[in-house]
Amino acid sequence: MRSFIFGGLLAMAVGCGGPMVDQEAVELATQEAPLPDCSFEPNADLRRYYNDAAHTQLIGEFGCYCGGLYYWGGRSVYTEHILEC
Repeated sequence: MRSFIFGGLLAMAVGCGGPMVDQEAVELATQEAPLPDCSFEPNADLRRYYNDAAHTQLIGEFGCYCGGLYYWGGRSVYTEHILEC
């Protein structure tokens, strides 16, 4: 019985996959992703993000708007897609 309890405790101490290793946190702010080139875009392809379904407060924008890149603020599921200047 003693060996059974000791074996169970040893199995709990080791766990699955061996010892845990500290992994470095991924810093998302330093990762680079290509931004769209809006310099030759005559029309708009802009998403506006709002804080609620009633579009009460604008919290961010992303996309091309009449030749310029707009990329600021936060994002949410409440969006408005603008396709014209």
